[in-house]
Amino acid sequence: MNIGVAKAVRIGRKAILAAALGGIATVAVSQTVQDQQVPEAGLDLPANLQIFGKADPNIRKPTAIVNDTVITGTDVDQRVGMIVAINKLKLKPEEHDQLRLTVLRQLIDETLQIQEAKANEITVEPREIETSFARVARNFQQTPDQFRTWLKQSGSSERTVRRQIEAEIAWSRLLRRRVNINVGEAEANAVIERLKQQKGGEEFHVYEIYLNATPDRAAEVRAAMTKMIQQMREGAPFDYIARTYSESSTKSQGGDLGWVRPGILPEALAQAAQEMQPGQIAGPIELPTGFSILYVAEKRKVLEPDQHDAKLNLRQLSINFAAGTTKEQATARASQFAEATRAIRGCGDVAKVATAQNAEVVDRDSIKVRDLPPALQNMLLDLQVGQATQPFGSVEDGVRVLVLCGRDDPPPPNLPTVEQVQGQIEDERVNLRAQRMLRDLRRDALVEYR
Repeated sequence: MNIGVAKAVRIGRKAILAAALGGIATVAVSQTVQDQQVPEAGLDLPANLQIFGKADPNIRKPTAIVNDTVITGTDVDQRVGMIVAINKLKLKPEEHDQLRLTVLRQLIDETLQIQEAKANEITVEPREIETSFARVARNFQQTPDQFRTWLKQSGSSERTVRRQIEAEIAWSRLLRRRVNINVGEAEANAVIERLKQQKGGEEFHVYEIYLNATPDRAAEVRAAMTKMIQQMREGAPFDYIARTYSESSTKSQGGDLGWVRPGILPEALAQAAQEMQPGQIAGPIELPTGFSILYVAEKRKVLEPDQHDAKLNLRQLSINFAAGTTKEQATARASQFAEATRAIRGCGDVAKVATAQNAEVVDRDSIKVRDLPPALQNMLLDLQVGQATQPFGSVEDGVRVLVLCGRDDPPPPNLPTVEQVQGQIEDERVNLRAQRMLRDLRRDALVEYR
């Protein structure tokens, strides 16, 4: 199958604090559609349809009234300001407009969740919101007062954070009251047995952005996804793009599919994932019903130790360049340093080489491989104890070499317990029920856009 995978692009994934940002891709609206294939949507749509009245896709509705609760333009702007500040985004005007629409949908959902909880006599006390607000501030290594100041400087406010906290707590309590799911031991044991049979097989932690595409829209959707990849190259986080544009059910998790094995993925995605390295994205990947962008965060073997969890004892040699050093001078000095460090024969040889090269030596113990930059991870995993990496650095920061002095491999992972498997399955089913409950609330809501 021709999967249409663009050259894989290595990116760094950034976490996003904002909750689910469900969104859809913006598409142009045609007044008359002739001779196009009608997708099977269960809506009994005519093959040749005529749209009556004037539809203007450029109209944006910035505010809404949800069952008599007003969402103001300020509410939208403050949530947008928080998301932009957290992710350090630089949005083009059309991207900013799309984010505003996405945020408005999120605020409508939060309003519905709070309203339904109150209708069921569920309330969230101010002290609970204050405690959670302080916890969020600590995640940013700030005091609550510092966090308030930062939000204000970012064009946001503590009010938008408190609103999000209230919705999350209220919705969680409502789910606990309404949803009662029990997973039996037999079902959990069957999952554990399958894991045993799959031991040693490869699995991937992957993220996906999916857009549906009928044949007549294939070129348009492919171009839109190519533009998304360009946004990521320019620094937009993958999960932000997924929450804003993806049409998959995982969009509220930033496109996170979790740990999956090739057999679970569609053939085209499985083939792409097997060819990619951790930290790469690929796409647009053509599927029978649309296109996907795939991001592989990690790879591992089922029930085998993950070498990225190994703890390393390292000695670092570093040289710095004086102010005014040219690139040519730095390159020559780095080459000399590289030649000297290639001769290192174990960590006991480091002091002698450092003295000869006028280099500084620093010891670093018990560093996990996964806590290092990806390029260094790959170098260190291939080293034997006593060997040194290639030199790395820059004219501004100097050049460094790491020598591997010791390595403690992680123990093999244990099979999950029956209770752990039951909890995971229950969480998945609760999330599915939550999506259905929110869908029903949307259907019954009275929403007036202003």
